[in-house]
Amino acid sequence: MNHNHTSQDCLQRFLFDGTDIRGEITTLSSSYLQLLALQNYPAQVACLFGEFLVAASLLSSRLKQTGVITVQAQGNGPISMIMAECTQGKNVRGIVRGDFDNLDGLSTLQELLGQATLAITLEPEGKERYQGVVPLDEENLSKCLEFYFYQSEQLPTRIKLSADAESASGMLIQQLPNSGDRDKSEEDWQTVSSLFETLSSSEQLQLSHNDQLYRLFHEQELRLFEPQSMSFCCSCSRQRTEGALISLGREEVLDISAEQGLVIITCQFCAQEYRFTDRDIDRLFNPPEPLVH
Repeated sequence: MNHNHTSQDCLQRFLFDGTDIRGEITTLSSSYLQLLALQNYPAQVACLFGEFLVAASLLSSRLKQTGVITVQAQGNGPISMIMAECTQGKNVRGIVRGDFDNLDGLSTLQELLGQATLAITLEPEGKERYQGVVPLDEENLSKCLEFYFYQSEQLPTRIKLSADAESASGMLIQQLPNSGDRDKSEEDWQTVSSLFETLSSSEQLQLSHNDQLYRLFHEQELRLFEPQSMSFCCSCSRQRTEGALISLGREEVLDISAEQGLVIITCQFCAQEYRFTDRDIDRLFNPPEPLVH
């Protein structure tokens, strides 16, 4: 498959001038491949993971300040948990958990996740966390997200997500609260959403953002904004890991150290290892007195 190489790892907003409709388009390539390289997901799991990453990327525009948005599903199928998160700074990461040994012939959302729920969580830094939860019972993740917007914000929204072994792409259009003629607003939405529905998965994965939008909306007055770079970046750190150890308590950490000779914490998202010797542990629980001058 010929993949588009002109819109890799970026998110772009667009507006339809003279209407109350906005949109976003995103493609993840290098960042997606970096994440896949850390894990050994079967093909259908990797593609679903790509859709979740793209969904988090598209929804990240809802963060108006520093923070994180998480798109996560939990179910009773072979995939027990799948999550992707994106920061306001456009860093993505994610993970999938489950039993991947018997996935032959399974490909749909319901086959992979079973009975499941989808949670969208916004965590603006220094402000109250917000979470919306909907059942994961539509035919694909795109439709589940559309239902989420219908339930939580009552804003007509259309979403298309696509992924293969090399890249993941997504597009969203949304009707904002109308500012004038209601009939015109509804007519605009019907026109734009009908055109949007003609976008195919292969076009999303092969065409640049410009080409996708031109193919769909060349008769509309569309304003495309500058691309924002997307990248894989993990928020783990030694300091955060130390905090997690402190919360476990001294005795439990010393027991682990006695058993293994060393405490090794591996980040589940990026596989970074953090090693703690007995001396490190002692320093954690008995920090030196600050020097007073």
